[in-house]
Amino acid sequence: MTKGRDLATTDLTVRGAGVFGLTIAWEALARGARVRVIDPRGPGGGASGGVVGALAPHAPEGWTALKAFQLDCLLAARSYWPQVEAASGRSTGYRRSGRLQPLAGDKALARARARGIAAATLWRGEATWEVTADVPEAAPVSETGLWVHDTLSAQLDPARAVAALAAAVAAAGSEVLREAGEAGAVVHATGWEGLRDLSATLRREIGGGEKGQAAVLAAEPGEIPQLYADRLHIVAHGAGRVAVGSTSERAFEGAETTDGELDAVIDRARSVAPWLRDAPVIGRWAGVRPRAVTRQPVVAPWPGRPGHVIANGGFKTGFALAPGLAPLAVDLALEGTDRVPEGFGLPL
Repeated sequence: MTKGRDLATTDLTVRGAGVFGLTIAWEALARGARVRVIDPRGPGGGASGGVVGALAPHAPEGWTALKAFQLDCLLAARSYWPQVEAASGRSTGYRRSGRLQPLAGDKALARARARGIAAATLWRGEATWEVTADVPEAAPVSETGLWVHDTLSAQLDPARAVAALAAAVAAAGSEVLREAGEAGAVVHATGWEGLRDLSATLRREIGGGEKGQAAVLAAEPGEIPQLYADRLHIVAHGAGRVAVGSTSERAFEGAETTDGELDAVIDRARSVAPWLRDAPVIGRWAGVRPRAVTRQPVVAPWPGRPGHVIANGGFKTGFALAPGLAPLAVDLALEGTDRVPEGFGLPL
């Protein structure tokens, strides 16, 4: 395969080198397509270059086709990210860590136990959701002395995962170009700005951006589960790095600037995880996540533009769903075959 610089020999152009764009490129390359990836900011220059990396499931209740799709994606991640690591020679930080959530009060406890019963069936015996008092010292504070422990949740390091994907794409015969012309079918995985511009083009609300801020603290709790408490993810990435986040800001100024909103996140993290109280902050991150009005990703043909496909709106589930959505986007772009679940279409 060539590097994809010759327009005449390009089957697929992918605009965007975040997790959606790179997983789509790698999928197309695996099928023998000649691919070019274009992103003026380079790999992970947008929201995919974050620091938290919590891959967490929906609660096992009110089951839908979309929840089943997410389950399949989380289960497939066990082999997907090791394959990326093997192809790239780089670590993604992927680990099937599980997750701990403190339970506050009798209602939360009853709900958690009901979800555990549902998970035994809905998760097909592949993972568990259970109430436990047997937790590591680093578990978040729980007023009941009980926690939910699920074994489906996992984690990765977003920036390292994107770098590994870019290296896997390069090893397969393509690369990320800062700018180039389009040829062949075109997939637009262009982040929140792409959703904003698409809304203007189609003259209806498709989506936009929601800012998130997160921090990295210097601490080494060992290989603990990811923690979720007080609406915060706490993820230990090893090498003395623990990520905490994030904010959810629909209105914002300064897409990549951090402020007092992040200071409040750090304070809350130290409150629910006392072992972080003296941990110094060694990194602050801000970015804008692409959020469709449906809160679900969008994988769909671009209306009125034959051969153009939209793959956007990962929001808080992009890394979890991208490996499962990539084959669907490539089917649309290269074969014209639509296997996309109904909930991932363009908002009406």
